[in-house]
Amino acid sequence: MLDNSNTAQLTRPIGQSGIEATAIGLGTWAIGGWMWGGTDEARSIRAIHAAIDEGITLIDTAPAYGQGLAEEIVGKALKGRRDKVVLATKCGLVWHTQKGNHFFDYDSGPVHRYLGRDAIIYEVEQSLKRLNVDVIDHYITHWQDPTTSIHETMETLEALKAQGKIRSIGASNTSTDDVRAYLAAGQLDAVQEEYSMIKRDLEVEMLPLCRDAGVSVLSYSSLALGLLGGRVGPDRVFQGDDLRKDNPRFSLANREKVELLMKAIDPIAETHNATRAQIIIAWTLQQPGITFSLCGARDEVQAAENAKAGRLRLTDADLSAISAAAATHLTELDG
Repeated sequence: MLDNSNTAQLTRPIGQSGIEATAIGLGTWAIGGWMWGGTDEARSIRAIHAAIDEGITLIDTAPAYGQGLAEEIVGKALKGRRDKVVLATKCGLVWHTQKGNHFFDYDSGPVHRYLGRDAIIYEVEQSLKRLNVDVIDHYITHWQDPTTSIHETMETLEALKAQGKIRSIGASNTSTDDVRAYLAAGQLDAVQEEYSMIKRDLEVEMLPLCRDAGVSVLSYSSLALGLLGGRVGPDRVFQGDDLRKDNPRFSLANREKVELLMKAIDPIAETHNATRAQIIIAWTLQQPGITFSLCGARDEVQAAENAKAGRLRLTDADLSAISAAAATHLTELDG
């Protein structure tokens, strides 16, 4: 239960890297501001500090989150605290070159998926500089590049690891064929994929494959961009460039269904002295094959709340009741 201050944060290994981190990680997409209606640097730094103060060691960021802004904010927040953190960032979404495969456009220009040797070497140096660190603990290919062989990508990442610039290798937004290709080319320690109570397709092939290969799974969007956070009710209005504004997943009908789910799990939350979001995060972490859950936060209150879910242990009866409620209320969601 969450009022037990003696309960430690749950920690788990990142694949076969020898690195351990808290099962809950702080995701920093929203901190970059892009597609989230902007950012507040001071508030974001307080959020990162709050997560660390609650015992969170895993911090996940990426150059694409605000074209380097999230990394810069993380770097400022980690001044004097670097030794407390397992730092993850990414490569493969580039705007310094138009090689690779066009993916989307920022206001400032196009962004391509490119994982060629030249870009990875350039990107890692840029990230080290923005983060103001000497080494990245976990380096992840953000999106996969159909124009570059995984062998070339992995060979470059293995070389960076041998040089001491990164400590472990991950891949995100992959297929099972991608994972098999990475495993054939070197030591893949983790994949980072979208997984939540309303998006569970990983359970069919990806999770068994990773489990058998000793690859950890970092789930992102565990709260489904806030839909499962317990606070996005039917009356919520999204403004500006908030990506949820036109997302069919956030339709009024969906939010009404989610609210019914939340009411169903409220008794379990009350029993554990927990919030709705903490129950959803804890449920996610206790699903077979899910190693880590990355949870975004824009302020210190959200960061601390998410972090405390790492001390929550749901019973088998709790898990069954939550899964049954999800099956009842989350069927046929739009989007």
